[in-house]
Order: sequence, then structure tokens, then C-alpha cells
Amino acid sequence: MYTKDGTVDYCNNPANKKKTGTWKACGFILGNECCERLAYYGMSSNLVRYFKYHLNEHSATASRNLSTWSGTCYLTPLIGAFVADTYLGRYWTITIFSIIYAVGMGMLTLSASVPGLKPACYEKDVCTATGAQIALCFTSLYLVALGTGGIKPCVSSYGADQFDDHDEVEEKQKSSFFNWFYFVINIGALVAHSVLVWIQDNVGWGWGFSVPTIAMGIAIVSFFSGTKLYRNQMPGGSPLTRLCQVAVAAFKKRKIEVPSDTSLLYETSDDSFSISGTRKINHTLDFVFFDKAAVVTPLDQKNGSIDPWKLSSVSQVEELKAVLRLLPVWATGIIFATVYSQMSNLFVLQGSTLDPRVGTTGFEIPPASLGIFDTISVIFWVPVYDRVIVYVASKLTGQKNGLTQLQRIGTGLFISIFSMVCAGILEVVRLEIVSRNDYYDLECIPMSIFWQVPQYFLIGCAEVFTFIGQLEFFYEQAPDSMRSLCSALQLTITALGSYVSAFLVTVVTVISTRDGSLGWITDNLNYGHLDYFFWLLAGLSVVNLAVFIVLARRHTYKKPVAAVR
Repeated sequence: MYTKDGTVDYCNNPANKKKTGTWKACGFILGNECCERLAYYGMSSNLVRYFKYHLNEHSATASRNLSTWSGTCYLTPLIGAFVADTYLGRYWTITIFSIIYAVGMGMLTLSASVPGLKPACYEKDVCTATGAQIALCFTSLYLVALGTGGIKPCVSSYGADQFDDHDEVEEKQKSSFFNWFYFVINIGALVAHSVLVWIQDNVGWGWGFSVPTIAMGIAIVSFFSGTKLYRNQMPGGSPLTRLCQVAVAAFKKRKIEVPSDTSLLYETSDDSFSISGTRKINHTLDFVFFDKAAVVTPLDQKNGSIDPWKLSSVSQVEELKAVLRLLPVWATGIIFATVYSQMSNLFVLQGSTLDPRVGTTGFEIPPASLGIFDTISVIFWVPVYDRVIVYVASKLTGQKNGLTQLQRIGTGLFISIFSMVCAGILEVVRLEIVSRNDYYDLECIPMSIFWQVPQYFLIGCAEVFTFIGQLEFFYEQAPDSMRSLCSALQLTITALGSYVSAFLVTVVTVISTRDGSLGWITDNLNYGHLDYFFWLLAGLSVVNLAVFIVLARRHTYKKPVAAVR
């Protein structure tokens, strides 16, 4: 159900009318996200080892396949977001794609547990897989990738939708919601990196995939449980069509001058909404070419009504401008996502060469479980940021949220550089120990895996600034009726980060293996130079930060018309 203006339904539930049900509704959404993230990370955190040791893939191939699949998981949200914003709305999109996700998880569990479907193993980590078994595994994984495409872009936006933009208190709470949304994501990741990775390495992959499948079932139940409390936003029609209409209208009027008095530009007469589910947006002075689309001419009408391909409202023009202003920030997030993707990729392979024993207990920590320190870092920094940094920074800057969204993102980009520096230094020291003691053929050298903790902890700190900042930035700066699509745009940063990682690995492998050389990333990392790859990422991160600072200084924030109360 929706309100008469076509935006948000506050339901007939008394809790919502008293505005005490907002966080209660968000509780079901956060519970859903926590379990869904547990399922996702429980499946993906150790997947590179499954590819290498159970599907019998080369290190570079396993790394590339994981990067490609991970990238797809963050590219399919464009599909889910388009469906949500155009046809189904966020509630039904989350529902349908969650079921697809669960089916994919079920198939993956069968591929790792049923005799004949699972790879044949002769001893621990010595397995072979047939072509059919590999096909079933990757079919399941890409079905999961499709399912997650309808969940990732919608859940955070749907949670933010529960806060009333017309209420000052709830509007302020929305920023806090994004912090806690990312917090519960990492609670799920904490269980995945610790318990589930241990199960996969010590009990078996059948159980290792079964638990995430069960978690996904719980996520679906949690989401449905809050149905009567949710506030829903009506789909606003195809956002891509509206954007194209502005571009076409501006091109047709390319020879027309824009009047100096912007009040002469066309705008709808409605005081609050120009399009179903969208607030009007004040005119801005950048991308002035597109203002031509709002210049009124005698030829703008067709059969007595306005032709939308010839005349666009100011708010519609500003929608296109808002999306264009997101793109530079979007582009500068790709290198950060490339750095982030190393946690489940080359960090794990690096950890596989280190001593996994915990003290003298004999207990061995799986290399992928080191990701738990990234999670612990996030869980530590989220409340510190929300309760301490915001308070202190607000006193210094005068900003109600402490830092602007772009300042927060830039801080995370800066911190991420030091993560790559730590990883590179560790690899230099590791290779020195290998060379000095002739440990080249030793699977695990006598150097504790816990030396990797700083690089994980720094990435976790950077996430709290950059990823949460991006979540809020792409939601707040998006046109109201395109929030799922713009959230998906933010998620494609992670997709392209994974693809860039796969691309860099491929290029580095080709170049570094010329003339018969072993290369930087070898099957036995003791003969390689993984540190060179980390230095490469550190250098790219420095250049990326410099570009981001220049672009951020030029950015113009969206200015919606003040809400009518």
C-alpha cells in the first residue's frame, strides 16, 4: 500500500503511526542482512581454497575465477535495482531474488556433499573433479550471484526508506542506520570467517556449505516477519527512460540558449513531487547543457500534451545531473575495491604459506579465518565512529554528521594504502626468511600467520570510512526514485574492483613470466614475488587518492526542495 502522493505507506499499524516502529521494522531488515551476509561470506571467504584444492585449479586460475565470480555478484545488482525501481518495488524484489539465492545455495551444498556430484578426494586437499562436477559448482555459484543481485541494492535502501524524510529526528537517525547496517553485516561475517571456515577446513565442505544455506533460510524468514511494519515506496517507472528523455530533449535543443533567469525553465506545478515517489530538486549550475531540455518552446507539445522527449522538468534534468555527479566518486572507488578484494584472495594464499598454529596448543587457524580480524576491526570502529568520531568531528567542523560523506570516503582511501604497505612488507620479510633458510619447498614456513593481522585490521578501519560513506552518499545523493539503481551503482564498484584484480593478476602473470621466468604469482609462492603485486596496488591507491581529492573539491551536492510538512 502507498500514500496518496505515491511515495511511502506508513501502514495502519499503530506502532508506525507513533513513529516507534521505525527501528522495529529495521530490526527485521538488519536480521535478514546479518544472516544473508553470514551465508555469503560463509560460502565465499574460503572459496579460493575450494577451487584450488577440491576443483584442482592452479593458484592464478583459482584467484581469477574467484575474482570473476565475486565481480559478478556485485554486477547483477544492476538487474535487481532496475526491476525494483521500475516494476516490483524493493519489497517484492528482495523476496523473489532471495528465493533464487536460496535455490543456488541448495545446489551448491549438493555439489559438495552428494557422492557422484562432489569431487573425488584421495586425502585432505588432494582431489579431482570431473567437468560435470565443475559445471554444477559454477552453475550454483552464478545462480547465487543472480539472487544476490536483487538483495544487495535493495536492502540498505529499503532500510533507509523506513525513516521519514519529513521528520527531522528520523532524518538524523538515517545516517546512524547506515553505520549499524554495516555493523550487522560484519557480525554475520564474523561467524563466517571463524566458525564456518573452520568447519570447511576440518569437518568438510558439505557441512561448510550447508550452514550458509540454513542461514539464508533464516534470512528469508526474518524479512517476512516484518512485513506488516514496513514502509514501502512505489516504483517510479523506468529511470533509464527519464534520463534518456532529458539527454534527447537537450540534444534537440542544442542550439537554443538557456535563459539567465532559471525561473523561466519548465517545472511541474505540484508543490512536492514532480514524479511519483520523487521530491523536486532545486536547480544547480553545473552540466548547464542539459538545462536546454527544460527550455520551453512552441514545439514541445504533441496532441495537446507535453512531449516528454522534447521537454523535461527542472527536477528531471537535475535527476540526470545527480547521477552524473555520482560517476567520478564511483570511479575512484574501484581501486579501493581492488585492494579490499585481496582479503579473500591473495591474502588467503599468502596466509597459506605461514604457520597457522595458535601458540603451543596445536590448534591451527585456517588462512581464510584471518578475515575475522577485518570483521573485528569493523565491529570496533563502527560504534567508535558513530559515538565518538562523529561527536568530536561535529564540534570541529560544524557538520551535524561530523564529516561530510566525501570526507569520510577519502579518509578510508588514505587508510587503505597502509594495508597494502603492511602486506608488502610482510611478504618481503617472508621471502627473506625463505631465502636465508632455503625454505623454498616448505609448505608453511616457521613464521606466524598472525603477522597478517595488521593488514586485515587496517582494511576493516578503511571500510568503516569508505564503504559506509559510499552507502550513505549513493543513497542520499541519488534521485528519490532511483535509489535502488544508484545503490547498485555503488555495488558495481566492488564488482569492478574484483574484475580489475583479475585483470591485474592476468597482466602481471603474462608480463612476469616472459622469457621463462616463474613470475610474481607462482603456484609455490616461495618462488614468486607477491610483494611486487602489493606494491603495485599501494602505488595505484596513492594516485587514486590524489584524483579523488581533486574531484571531491569540485563536487556539488544535490539540493532537494524542502519537504512540505
